[in-house]
Amino acid sequence: MDSLTTLTSTDNGRLVFFVTRVSTTIPIPNAQIQVYSIEEPDNLLDTLITNSSGQTEPITLPTPPLSYSLNPESPQPFSQYRFIILAEGYEPITINGSEMLADETSIQPVALVPVRFGTGAGTINIPIHTLVGDYPSKTPEAEIKPEAETGEIILSRVVIPETIIVHDGVPDDNTAPNYYVPYRDYIKNVVSSEIFPTWPESTIYANTLVIMSFTLNRVYTEWYRNRGYNFTITSSTAYDQKFIYGRNIYANIDRIVDSIFNNYLSRPGVRQPIFTSYCDGKRVTCRGLSQWGSMYLGQEGYSAIDIIRYYYGNDMYINSADQIDGVPASWPGYDLTIGSRGSKVLQLQQQLNRIKRNYPALPGVSEDGIYGPGTAEAVRSFQQIFNLNPTGVTDFATWYSISNIYVGVTGISEP
Repeated sequence: MDSLTTLTSTDNGRLVFFVTRVSTTIPIPNAQIQVYSIEEPDNLLDTLITNSSGQTEPITLPTPPLSYSLNPESPQPFSQYRFIILAEGYEPITINGSEMLADETSIQPVALVPVRFGTGAGTINIPIHTLVGDYPSKTPEAEIKPEAETGEIILSRVVIPETIIVHDGVPDDNTAPNYYVPYRDYIKNVVSSEIFPTWPESTIYANTLVIMSFTLNRVYTEWYRNRGYNFTITSSTAYDQKFIYGRNIYANIDRIVDSIFNNYLSRPGVRQPIFTSYCDGKRVTCRGLSQWGSMYLGQEGYSAIDIIRYYYGNDMYINSADQIDGVPASWPGYDLTIGSRGSKVLQLQQQLNRIKRNYPALPGVSEDGIYGPGTAEAVRSFQQIFNLNPTGVTDFATWYSISNIYVGVTGISEP
């Protein structure tokens, strides 16, 4: 990769941090983040401080040219950075290898462990992106699992799980840790690890749908549990798809996943989500989606469903799960906006007021079941904090984001 000095004359990306207490969505204010380049590990580039929402103001850092991420033959398209995170009462942590691409906002989540837990300082080393690094290719599998023959399918319908248990290694590696990851966070991590955020939006949508369907097939079929394992999926590309513990995600991928996280891919007459194999399409070819090929199709104006049908056939369609685990209440099925009334509005107001205890930047609202200007302003403030379109309208993505943060601030489990 070019040195930082060279990079300063090329393109730039934006970087923000979101620092929370481990296993919760409770923010940590006044955390200090020291920013270094991997290329110059002793040269402090910036020091950031988190606000009351546990977030930092965006900073701009140099990256390789945008064009590098649009051509598989180009040099490495991202710059890599090193962070040291310090907060009073919490163990320090170092993150090595966070990846930034041109013209994109990188969101670096950080989960800090209280000092009293006695874990000591920690280090997260982020391995290279799958489109650049040398990873094993996926072992082919049938896209529809034979539920009638094996009896292995135990769910009666598709459910979006609250948590994905990721085994960070090959299935039989008993030394590999298991990570308990909220479903949406898992998908955002995998999409950010498997493709580049600089690709066309339709390409990102298509790849996200493929990754979600792949994941939900593992969930629906209880693929690993039926084989005696205690996890949902692995991080090995030879068996599944790449999850990278502690890595950064990208703002556009974050928004896309939030808007469609209950979707998956189906074929007529098939109940289970389709096991959608995919590969990079350059170093490795397969019978499923080509990641680089999908990028070119997006550039040519193909929609997400057109890209999917290009690779999987015209009988593939987008389905959605009705049941989402781990939420206090389901989205009403329509947007809540000024003039809306009823129990769903009241639930929303109650959740916003509870979230405000930990996120004081949110304005308080009257718990009257009436969606007035005050509720709209509180929703807009929430959207601004959590990378949602700040409309003040509670749409699908906003409802479930509020639910997610509400559960995270109320569900602390004290050891």
